Amino acid sequence: MTEPMFGRDEECRLIEKYLSSNHSEFVAVYGRRRVGKTFLLRQALNDSLCFSFTGMANVKNSEQLLNFNITLRRYYLEAKASANWLEAFDQLQDYVESCTQEQKVIFIDELPWLDTPKSNFMPAFEHFWNGWASGRSDIKLFVCGSATSWMLDNIINNHGGLHNRVTHEMYLEPFSLGQCKQYFEAYHFGYSDRELAEFYMIFGGVPYYMSLMEKTLSVSQNVDRLIFSPKGELRNEKENLFRSLFRHSDDYVTILDAISEKRKGLTRAEILEVTKLDNNALFTKRLEELEKCSFIRHYEDYSKRQRNTLYQLVDPLTHFWSNVVEQNKHRDEQFWSHSQNSPLFNNWAGLAFEMLCLNHVPQIKQALGISGIQTDIYSWRTPLGVMPGAQIDLVIDRADRCVNICEMKFSRAEYEIDNAEREKIENRILQFQNHAEPRKSIRLTMVTSYGVKRNTHSSIVQNEITLVDLMR
Repeated sequence: MTEPMFGRDEECRLIEKYLSSNHSEFVAVYGRRRVGKTFLLRQALNDSLCFSFTGMANVKNSEQLLNFNITLRRYYLEAKASANWLEAFDQLQDYVESCTQEQKVIFIDELPWLDTPKSNFMPAFEHFWNGWASGRSDIKLFVCGSATSWMLDNIINNHGGLHNRVTHEMYLEPFSLGQCKQYFEAYHFGYSDRELAEFYMIFGGVPYYMSLMEKTLSVSQNVDRLIFSPKGELRNEKENLFRSLFRHSDDYVTILDAISEKRKGLTRAEILEVTKLDNNALFTKRLEELEKCSFIRHYEDYSKRQRNTLYQLVDPLTHFWSNVVEQNKHRDEQFWSHSQNSPLFNNWAGLAFEMLCLNHVPQIKQALGISGIQTDIYSWRTPLGVMPGAQIDLVIDRADRCVNICEMKFSRAEYEIDNAEREKIENRILQFQNHAEPRKSIRLTMVTSYGVKRNTHSSIVQNEITLVDLMR
């Protein structure tokens, strides 16, 4: 039985469009490990595939060629052993020309693994596309790979034989919170909205992690089973994740560890100072790739006087690993269940919920009724040396002369604003008005789990957004 597809309607529509075009297509699909690239393409291309091949991890070129030949022989009995990739692609060309399908659909999975040292894979692959496939009107070539840095360097941003040859690139994003809810409801997990949010705040919207969940267990029990158990399937996930995405992954981890230390993020200069990495084009490339894979975001400080670009962590799993997993010094196999009402949980949850909100700004705008209004997204803090200091993590600056100042709070029930909290919020708004000088109307927007409890202090709130809104 075919597993149902969730949350990929737009991608499937685009793939269908590419398949039905009247010219050859070269489509590169990339995205982080476990996000469902292979599943999407196999489901979308299954009925129309002419040839499908998957590279092997960590093997020599001779084994890659043997694997290719074995696969091709399943389609084409006349295939013979190939001494090199030029011969391999020449035989693939012969086979495809013999196919009777109107559109010749080719899918090569884990393409980066084929580019082994001294294999000359890329020149042969470039020749296959440039010298033959691109000149026809019926070739639909789909490639994908989890090694994002390789895909960006060698396919999408290639400056050699494949420069500007990719007809379409498709970055496969993790699911949104609403898509996660759709998945868990379809499989009858029975999780509450708060549990779904907790799942997202740990794993993000990565489909593979959802597939590992057992519906007989709570979210916290599943986390213990998958991460904190000595036999947990995800106990080494952080290391495996970065090794699969990036060659020379240590530099990427060093950058992320530095950024994760500061809630507001760091400027480029501050990252360089902390990491001691060289300030060069390679460092710029590392930042761009981390942002391409949704690990970090860059944003401007709202203040017109400073206008610094900051880089901030927005990947839930990386945050959870640094702030929770690495704190399990005694190797407690039920560490997450035992931490549910602890200061560690509360400290983690505050920033994790902010990350969830930053990953769902379109849903926040929709709930505010401003989806059609041009907006800029900022963070803001008082200038250095100004006391008392204040910081606002999400500022939505609107073209209709309004600014939404968002306060994000994760709670187990309605969030209650007491007198002390009201004074803090009013101080932030006053500092923002004094130093940012927005010259626009200010709207305090509370983004919470279940809304704001009505009391004498809640009148300062103009807009409320809940988990229900974030799941739309």
